[in-house]
Amino acid sequence: MALTGLLESSLKLILFGGKGGVGKTTCASSTGLYLANNNKNALLISTDPAHSLSDSLGQKIGDEIHPVRCLLSNGVKQTEDIDKLSAIEISAEKALSRFKIEYDDELRRLFDTSTYLDKEDIDSILSLPIPGIDEVMGFKTIVDLIEEGKFDKYIVDTAPTGHALRLLTLPELLDDWIKVVAKMRWKYRYMVTSFAGKYKPDSADDFLMSMKKTVKKIEGLLRDQSRCEFIIVTIPEDMAVKETERMIKSLDQYGMKVKQMVINNVIPEQVDCPFCQARREEQDKYIGQIREKFSDLKITILLLQPHEIKGIDALKNLGSMVFEA
Repeated sequence: MALTGLLESSLKLILFGGKGGVGKTTCASSTGLYLANNNKNALLISTDPAHSLSDSLGQKIGDEIHPVRCLLSNGVKQTEDIDKLSAIEISAEKALSRFKIEYDDELRRLFDTSTYLDKEDIDSILSLPIPGIDEVMGFKTIVDLIEEGKFDKYIVDTAPTGHALRLLTLPELLDDWIKVVAKMRWKYRYMVTSFAGKYKPDSADDFLMSMKKTVKKIEGLLRDQSRCEFIIVTIPEDMAVKETERMIKSLDQYGMKVKQMVINNVIPEQVDCPFCQARREEQDKYIGQIREKFSDLKITILLLQPHEIKGIDALKNLGSMVFEA
């Protein structure tokens, strides 16, 4: 069985997740090439701090959107853009830095009007990292890109399981932070109204409303099965199966239902190699467990390849296995 449904026009966001080292980046990259080949303007996005996307594509990507390029096979070292495919490696730290610069006045106004802190105290607080907000701002970048509407599809190579799940639950934490700040702000508003008779909302109020909308947009997008799909990538090993089970349960609790899974690095059957046959028998045990535990999922088997999957040609070849039954 192959991955299906990714060409549906309503589907905008495709996330690949799973344990580290199972092939998420490879699957995401081959998916981007497949979509572009099917006349979809696609943007490959990496949220993994390790940023393996550049290594997978065999070219430097960076934190700005760049067209993916392909080396021409004419004996001359030239490159040409792959039509309809671009990529970006999002830096959560840089996203947070831009956020602080953009909203510096609003943040200072919030602390100045809602606390008894002086300027030096406020400076100290703003210099401290807010746990998780850098990752939220990284995901906000994705939402902003989707709202710009320049691409038909957005394919995300997420970080390993724990990081990815933390990313998905961070909007709730940010929402709690907003509620606390809003409560502090309400006390300020009450005082102003009591003494001045009325209260005029300012940029700090606009900031809180904007952040609230950002949280709702992220949650709404992730939980909309028609617009967002999370595809699990795993390998037939005990630890990977257990981690996959935990991840699917966590996603389900968050409101994201996984529909498809890729089992990668499966040794081919009927190979003339006793060691390989023994390993395949071991893998069959875990493949059976996966099919039993996740009987409602579409499962795509990817055979272990004899060579490293790196570069455009290798990724296109893999894509023919991922998307053709």
